[in-house]
Amino acid sequence: MEKRLRLAPSPTGLFHIGTARTALFNWLYAKKTNGKFLIRIEDTDFLRSKSEYTKNILEGLKWLGLEWDEEPVQQSNRISIHKNYIKKLLESGVAYRCFTSEEEIIELREEQKEKGLPPKHDNRHRNLSKKEIEAFISQGRTSVIRFKIDEKIEIIWEDKIRGEMKWQGKDLGGDLVLSRRACGYEIGDPLYNLAVVVDDNFMNITHVVRGEDHISNTAKQILIYRALDFKLPIFSHTPLILNNEGKKLSKRDCVTSIDEFRDMGYLPDALANYMSFLGWSPKNPENEILSLIDISKIFDLSDINKSGAKFNWEKLNWINAQYIKKMESSKLCEIIKKYWDKMGWESPSSDWDLKLTTLLKDSMVLLKDAIDQSKPFFTLPQIQKEGQEFLKNQECKESLKYILEHLRQENIVKLDKDNGKAIINKISKEHSIKKGIVMKALRVAFFGCLSGPDLLQSWELFSENKSDLLRIERCFKLP
Repeated sequence: MEKRLRLAPSPTGLFHIGTARTALFNWLYAKKTNGKFLIRIEDTDFLRSKSEYTKNILEGLKWLGLEWDEEPVQQSNRISIHKNYIKKLLESGVAYRCFTSEEEIIELREEQKEKGLPPKHDNRHRNLSKKEIEAFISQGRTSVIRFKIDEKIEIIWEDKIRGEMKWQGKDLGGDLVLSRRACGYEIGDPLYNLAVVVDDNFMNITHVVRGEDHISNTAKQILIYRALDFKLPIFSHTPLILNNEGKKLSKRDCVTSIDEFRDMGYLPDALANYMSFLGWSPKNPENEILSLIDISKIFDLSDINKSGAKFNWEKLNWINAQYIKKMESSKLCEIIKKYWDKMGWESPSSDWDLKLTTLLKDSMVLLKDAIDQSKPFFTLPQIQKEGQEFLKNQECKESLKYILEHLRQENIVKLDKDNGKAIINKISKEHSIKKGIVMKALRVAFFGCLSGPDLLQSWELFSENKSDLLRIERCFKLP
């Protein structure tokens, strides 16, 4: 039988990393088993659902490389179908109209709170007669539809991640509400637990992979599956993503949406690679830098951890840096050139862009590092205090003077690494100045400090954009 898995996000906010990790686990298992990865947009919360969030979710999935196999299902288009199934449950007697008002529910909750009892509906209208129902309707009272839950029942299922799971009917909070309030004999808009069961059955979902915060929902939904005589899917409940304090990752941790990770300069392949190992690890780990296709070949739901997965920024940064290093310089150049364009920086040639990209790529962690690390090549950096102190060394300024004289005498308009190396060796040898002093003097002239990228490659770039002489000359204007 074909394995069919789905992501069913609610478009009530931006694409969250927790939802993305759930999508990834579903996608990996679908690929592993030659199955299908499907999307269902659960947009029946009309007040909070927005089309821009749906667009954001779908674009985020594509950015991560998680393409789906069939046209996404829009849950709001199926409301009439959901209502028909609620009607069937009413007709079979496993569901009923409940006219408990909001005021009565609040009163019940306060009473339970005073007694130290958990919040739970008392199922007071489970056995209303037809006459009592008509009386409530004639009074203008609205009703929800509730699903009967036997408090003595034990719900048992085999979870792919957690093994055998047991849930007691008495712990499910009373009879389950299936629909919102409606007047007369109307059925209100269906709620989550009913709609998800009907739609998973409609989509022939064989495996439901979702967060552990849905475990209690699973117990309720299994009862609905049985009442509708639907085939149960296989359930897997993944661990939550935790922050450094061991609490659920939330907006308080500053970065949670996929958009934010993209804007910070993470590559989609790197973020997907990291998320794959966030709560899952292969039985025989050999390499942590793997494509999604390679991960799918060794992925299995049973290898997902039961305990929460702590989000580790250092690990994510390391993985992202590895992907940047592995990327072809030409492709990376296309990406980081967009950062330069936004800064209004212009380069002498496309070849110069590629050389600068190649120079910087091994030191980049995030794509946006291209701004800070490239800045000295587009703008003239100030000479910092450590650089000014170094320039007070007589040999330092002398070496720069000799370099200037050589460049002017030889009329060197553009040099390469070999020319630069030869000039440094010549100045050092002819004037008995240590090579290290000559190179540090040049570094101060170019970058305004004693650190920076490869000196000879940098000199070649400065020579090509005709700023090397200017950078050296300014050192003689310091007091």
